[in-house]
Parts: sequence; structure tokens; C-alpha cells
Amino acid sequence: MLVSSREIHRGKVVHLFEDTVVLPNGNTTTLDMIRHPGAAAVVPFLDARTILLVRQFRHAAGGNLLEIPAGKLDPGEPPEACAARETEEEAGYRAGRLVRLGAILTTPGFTDEIIHLYAGFDLVPVPSRLEADECLTVETFAFADALALVDRGEIQDAKTISALLLAARHWPPA
Repeated sequence: MLVSSREIHRGKVVHLFEDTVVLPNGNTTTLDMIRHPGAAAVVPFLDARTILLVRQFRHAAGGNLLEIPAGKLDPGEPPEACAARETEEEAGYRAGRLVRLGAILTTPGFTDEIIHLYAGFDLVPVPSRLEADECLTVETFAFADALALVDRGEIQDAKTISALLLAARHWPPA
């Protein structure tokens, strides 16, 4: 149960709070808590066997990561709308159909961030619209090869791993 919450920092993406809480065992403790607006991510299927991934520079990871297109929710934006927008902005495709795969809590020990995961189908090319802080390239992969990259540890991004494995449960896509 939350007793008190004090904002420490308000950033562009995250907000840091110091929360005092009563735990289920009755103990009271102070926790650092990052509040995040949430995000959506998409496995874009060009066809039943081919997907798009983005190779994106991630400062926190020290280089480029292979990921699915993703982005944070705008205020009041439904996750499916964010997923559609990010597919267009990052991958340069409009999804004719989005299928919800699930959602993940990224790091529940210190943040409330949830990422909603989708598979996108019936893609139509559109101009990409990268934001100023996005440095990425779009790459095409056989879906089976992307799963092999997960198995070999060459894809390390948690949302991408989760979405690819969830999409594989629906193999082949409808």
C-alpha cells in the first residue's frame, strides 16, 4: 500500500519518485520508482515467412541493438494506435491488421512500464518518419532466422525476444 510519494525528477520519458510503501508482510520501506507512460511494439510481417527488424543505436546498451519497431504511448493514446504509428514511423510500413500478442512488464522491481506487443500484417509501404533522436536502419529477416538469432543470444532486447517468441506460438501467421 502506498503511504507517500515524492517526485525526484521529471524527464522527457521517465519520472523518478521515492515511494514509501507498506509491504504485504506489514513492513514499511522506501523504494525508488520510475513511472513510465507505457509503450507498444510490433513484429511487422511482410509475408508469412519474412519480418522487418530495426537496427537501432541505444546509448544505454553501448551500441546498436536489433529490435522490433516500438515507441512510448502518447498521453491518452491506445496501445494499438501507438503500435500502428510506430510501425509507420520506424519501419516505413502501414499495417493493415494488428494482432495483439500480449504485454510485458519490463523491469517491475523499479518501474511500472508496460509494453503492449503486436504482430502486424498486410503491410503497405509508407514514408518513414524518424524522430531526431532515432538512429536506425530497417532490415529484412526470415522469421525463422530471427528466432535463431534469439536462440544464439544475438538479439538481446527483451521486448523483441518476448514478441518474437509470442508470435512464434501463432506460426504460421493468419
